[in-house]
Amino acid sequence: MPEHVPAVVVGAGHAGLAASHFLRRHGIDHVVLERGEVANSWRRERWDSLRLLTPNWLTRLPGQSYEGPDPDGYMTSGEVAEFISRFAAGAPVRTGTPVTSLRPADGGFVVNDELHARAVVIASGACNTPVVPAFAAALPSSITQITPHRYRGPADLPEGGVLVVGASATGVQLAAELHRSGRKVTLSVGEHVRMPRLYRGRDVLWWMDATGVWDQRHDEIDDLERARKLSSPQLVGDEKRRTLDLNALTDLGVEVVGRWAALRDGKALFSGGLRNLFALADLKLVRLLDTFDAWAGDGPGERPESTRVPASTRLQLDLTGGEIRTVVWATGFRPDYTWLDVPVVDAKGRLRHDGGVAEGVSGLYALGLPVLRRRKSTFIHGIEDDARDVTDHLARFLLGRST
Repeated sequence: MPEHVPAVVVGAGHAGLAASHFLRRHGIDHVVLERGEVANSWRRERWDSLRLLTPNWLTRLPGQSYEGPDPDGYMTSGEVAEFISRFAAGAPVRTGTPVTSLRPADGGFVVNDELHARAVVIASGACNTPVVPAFAAALPSSITQITPHRYRGPADLPEGGVLVVGASATGVQLAAELHRSGRKVTLSVGEHVRMPRLYRGRDVLWWMDATGVWDQRHDEIDDLERARKLSSPQLVGDEKRRTLDLNALTDLGVEVVGRWAALRDGKALFSGGLRNLFALADLKLVRLLDTFDAWAGDGPGERPESTRVPASTRLQLDLTGGEIRTVVWATGFRPDYTWLDVPVVDAKGRLRHDGGVAEGVSGLYALGLPVLRRRKSTFIHGIEDDARDVTDHLARFLLGRST
């Protein structure tokens, strides 16, 4: 017979542990199931040089904040793992326990055929599975393909040129690192979010926090689906607090091309229209900085240079000629819900929810997804408010006060 427990939390990253923190405050008995170790993805699925995008002073969890000597620095992945592990103290975590099935049963859910719970919080992360285009399977066999989950550093790759696909935070960071290792790097760019590391002498994320941009709620956003699909901003946790945008990469010597649209006869075909892509990213940046200036109330600050459009760009690249030896797919991630035997996943593999409350399935919740309840939902410091709201709803559900 399955063990009975009022609530199960899936995942012992920062989101699942925040849920556990507030469930304990509510006095709700629960268990947290983790496939590996606490903060497993930070320990096992990050490249060696990665640093957090948010400064240390902003890195906080309920009742825990950074207390070290470098508040304006950026934690390494190992430091993030240890920060989250300290937060796990006292949480009822069962490590080495992957969730392989969850199905409705007897007014609740059965997990792995071993646990029965009235409520379940899915906090297994938004970045479980790399998104790679279907035509990747047709690339020449001479090309090494790798995703950020498997990449640790330049030494992992064969000698020769690298094509990095995707210009979000991951793509621009890997392009810069690979170029500095001595490789010729080409970066394929689609729609992206541009940000300076510093604005008016402060970290740009200080402005996001102070002005309340990050606190905008999901039910206040006009195009929520688009907001949830936005890529991470072009930022790097650099000790010198440098901006890493397309201008910076061009100055390094990285070649910028358009979005990889198709593969034909061993050739990568790129879309044109970089000028329009750059103009859109610059426009969104100016609007954001206008918001900061309006809040400050003392006139505009110095604006970054507009993204420079190359005099000419390649529209195709022969992958059979030896110029490119490796393709790095920095094309985003998606959650893995293959273990969910509950009618709550749409045709695109996305969880249907309203602010973390599953639609049409009572007792099922989610945390840690993009713009779950606020724009800051996927950031470590953004989980506290979401977790409090979601566990409040869960507590009312267990008491019979919510459906």
